[in-house]
Amino acid sequence: MVTSSSSSLSFLLLSTLLAPTIVLLLQSSVLHANPDAYFHTCLSNKRWKNPSAPVSVTGALYTRDNSSFLDILSLHTRNKRFNRPYTPKPIAIITPFHESHIQAAVVCSKASNFQLRIRSGGHDYEGYSYVSDVPFVLLDMYTFKSIHVNIQNATALVEAGASLGQLYYKVARNSHVHGVPGGICPSVGTGGHFGGGGYGNLMRKYGLAVDNIIDAKIVDVNGNILDRKSMGEDLFWAIRGGGGASFGVIVSWTMKLVEVPPVVTVFRLNRTLEQGGSDLVYKWQHVAPKLHRDIFIRLQIEVRQKTVRVSFVCEFLGRVDRLLSLMKKSFPELGLTKSDCFEMPWVNSTLFFAEWPMGTVAEALLYEPKRPADSYFKAKSDYVQKVISKEGLQSVWKQFIESEIMIMEWNPYGGRMWDIPASATPFPHRSGNLFQIQYMITWYQDGEDTINHNLNILRSMYKVMTPFVSKSPRQAYLNYRDRDIGANPSNGTTNVDAARIYGAKFFRENFDKLVQVKTKVDPENFFRYEQSIPPHKY
Repeated sequence: MVTSSSSSLSFLLLSTLLAPTIVLLLQSSVLHANPDAYFHTCLSNKRWKNPSAPVSVTGALYTRDNSSFLDILSLHTRNKRFNRPYTPKPIAIITPFHESHIQAAVVCSKASNFQLRIRSGGHDYEGYSYVSDVPFVLLDMYTFKSIHVNIQNATALVEAGASLGQLYYKVARNSHVHGVPGGICPSVGTGGHFGGGGYGNLMRKYGLAVDNIIDAKIVDVNGNILDRKSMGEDLFWAIRGGGGASFGVIVSWTMKLVEVPPVVTVFRLNRTLEQGGSDLVYKWQHVAPKLHRDIFIRLQIEVRQKTVRVSFVCEFLGRVDRLLSLMKKSFPELGLTKSDCFEMPWVNSTLFFAEWPMGTVAEALLYEPKRPADSYFKAKSDYVQKVISKEGLQSVWKQFIESEIMIMEWNPYGGRMWDIPASATPFPHRSGNLFQIQYMITWYQDGEDTINHNLNILRSMYKVMTPFVSKSPRQAYLNYRDRDIGANPSNGTTNVDAARIYGAKFFRENFDKLVQVKTKVDPENFFRYEQSIPPHKY
């Protein structure tokens, strides 16, 4: 005979044993019925409350019914191709003010089966950092932008939402003899720029930005905050050139500052084809990668008045007299004179390369956009390993003139870029490359016909360049995202076979190691986008 007391005891025991299962079932039911509500409930968890945070994570949250939602979304959208009425919008935007907000974004997005897209400066060429065709949350890092410079140790700690311009300015405020090897666009975010490699005018002297990163902080798939020691050398290797967004959320970078002289010299010389520009480009290919490491001469090529105009744009780490002496020995054909040159502090040279007017104050580097971009653009990249013949250049110019609104930038290698092994970081484009090419086309007119027309112009130019660039595979630069070279389906899935198509172009032999690291740190492939690194099982 079973007594009522023993029956109650059995029921209590059974309830205790089943309680976790019941809770899980209820949570699962809520999740499937209303993932948005589940996401908000997760964000409200006391786990994310931190007394040092200026606001709660829900205070950093913008949902679609918030009047500021579209303003926040579009403010750092740098390409109008991905800011149109039918462009997919996120479920919510989180603008973190504390590390706990980033942890909450990761854990709660994962628990709610939402994808997480991570935007640093908004310059992703294909919009992958802020657009997805599946339900997603946008973690917009622009609020996370503290910079701490330690001149005694010659280091800078920069949070992922800070721009290159803000970093350059802060370093210069602390020292006139230290610089940062990074790109020339001041508004680019450091989070993505460094994660993909980060090249600029100092690369022939000091390599890429990632070659000078000595520590990093990242939030992993489980919401843990890791530094170099706790993440391990494999993951630290992967995020320095393999794209941090495949492995976690980059919180900050610590980099070694490099030495620059108190005064550097710059110049910009323009030459059209009628002024012998083609012969100068042919000569440039031979000498630019072999010049003294203190000299960086980029070519900016565009169409002006139905002809090709080539701009030779230089930064030299030293005074003008020494530059003239070196150029007279190595590249006398350019005809450089003292009146062509300008001396200035290194920080001002970053404004010169960004094409700000001469005399612009350094504070301009702190500029932040107040409205979304009003232009459309598309870009592609290439690597050249053999000098393009004079005849080959003529075929390039013929196609280029027909493009009318395109720009090409040819960036010389050599120096430190040839010293560093291809396997030192995931960025493999080292020895054997003479220069890198960026192709870009920009326009302001709306309409699908205009967009398709301009995309076809760029693709036609890229096709004409095929005989002159790297092969098997045709290499590409990760930070110049290009959907044309291969991508995973837009439904949010990724697999190794599809990823290898673009992965070999971005990373060459380093792709397989990146897959191994991904399999270890994110085996369920939470951190993913159309050109991300997948784990083995996908």
